[in-house]
Amino acid sequence: MSLIQELFIELKRQGKTGLIPFITAGDPSLEDTVLFMHALVRGGADVIELGIPFSDPMADGPVIQRASERALLNGTSLHSCLDMVREFRKSNSKTPVVLMGYANPIEQMGINEFARLASLAGVNGVLVVDYPPEECRELATSLKLHGIDTIFLLAPTSSSERILAVAKIASGYIYYVSLNGVTGSSNINTSDVANAIDHIRKQTNIPIAVGFGISDAASAKIVGQSADAVVIGSRLVKIIEDAPIGGSAKSLEEFLFVIRNALNADIPL
Repeated sequence: MSLIQELFIELKRQGKTGLIPFITAGDPSLEDTVLFMHALVRGGADVIELGIPFSDPMADGPVIQRASERALLNGTSLHSCLDMVREFRKSNSKTPVVLMGYANPIEQMGINEFARLASLAGVNGVLVVDYPPEECRELATSLKLHGIDTIFLLAPTSSSERILAVAKIASGYIYYVSLNGVTGSSNINTSDVANAIDHIRKQTNIPIAVGFGISDAASAKIVGQSADAVVIGSRLVKIIEDAPIGGSAKSLEEFLFVIRNALNADIPL
């Protein structure tokens, strides 16, 4: 059983909703990213999604696009993303880390080599935005051999056939995109999200994390009533962008702590 699977079993036992923050690797530097990862854990993160910067994204909104541009200007590569995870693992072996990105850097490295190096670095899950289940079997097989979960996106437009196709390959959790749009979009319809989650649950028992459009404690709390976990990304990346030099880690920790408390508010003592 993977570390991510164990985590969701424990969250369910405790009656807790998982909290999954996203930041972009290498923004503003390799060293800062590792500091931010530890800050997110202190703030209450259950899983960390680490974005692999890419020059031609299709799902990332302007905030994360700018972060990727800054990271790429700093020379951040897939290899250095793995270095960040490896450095994080020197003092944290328990918090699952998911790499989130696009197919091109992985294919340039080589799928089997990527899976091998990711395992050695301490990666627990991989989400490739532009790998549909029909084109992901080689990667999913290689990741599974190295004990790494393959995570997929589902969206409001996903058909029952698409949900079943994803459920056959996915492990760890499924990332449900709460709205039609890019990261950082707003106007999330929580009623629609709850109905979509109920529909997905009828076809798979894999945990469901919901992201896109969750930017504060109120939206996280509402979505957390039906999801197994909530994902917050653009708001955190904007905190990094706006924080004064040296202040990002503390700001991230404090913001996430508020979200964690909101999610915990209804847990029986």
